[in-house]
Amino acid sequence: MTAQPLPLQNLRIAILVADGFEQVEMTQPREALHKAGAVTQIVSPSKGEVRSSQHEVPAETFPVDVNVSNADPAQFDALLVPGGVGSPDKLRADNKSMLFVHAFEVANKPIAAICHGPWVLVETDFLRGKRVTSWPSLRTDIRNAGGNWVDEAPVRDGLLVTARNPSDIPAFNKAIIELFTPQTAAASTTT
Repeated sequence: MTAQPLPLQNLRIAILVADGFEQVEMTQPREALHKAGAVTQIVSPSKGEVRSSQHEVPAETFPVDVNVSNADPAQFDALLVPGGVGSPDKLRADNKSMLFVHAFEVANKPIAAICHGPWVLVETDFLRGKRVTSWPSLRTDIRNAGGNWVDEAPVRDGLLVTARNPSDIPAFNKAIIELFTPQTAAASTTT
């Protein structure tokens, strides 16, 4: 009897973060992606390492696999944007990070964002006409960007999955694995 291939076997997922990302919103989805067979890389405007936070208190550091200046979006199959207040706010002010995100949007690659992560997608005008959730304080920003903010999780709209906060992580992990599965992502581009 042969083992069934993992749903994300060898898929390459970029995890885009800057200092101040909420640690659990990166580590738990990354672990779930690894268990599903994906290969992840931390992409960041930071060099060397990037510092996480736990409820805005500085926490552990993680090695940066690829500086965003050197990151090629074509080398990745999907994008994960964790939240935390500091990281998305820094990313949306960084032109190279925004160009990196925009390349995923233009290429119709799946994107997942949690908590404050959708702030990054506000900046690229990706949320216009989409159903989205986030940390509640982003509600007005998302609506002003043309998104339809809802208080549910996870929320899927085409090639986008969003979630509100760390308590949504188990459902968010399930939703991103489903979204990132190649057959599912391909079907979403035709709808």
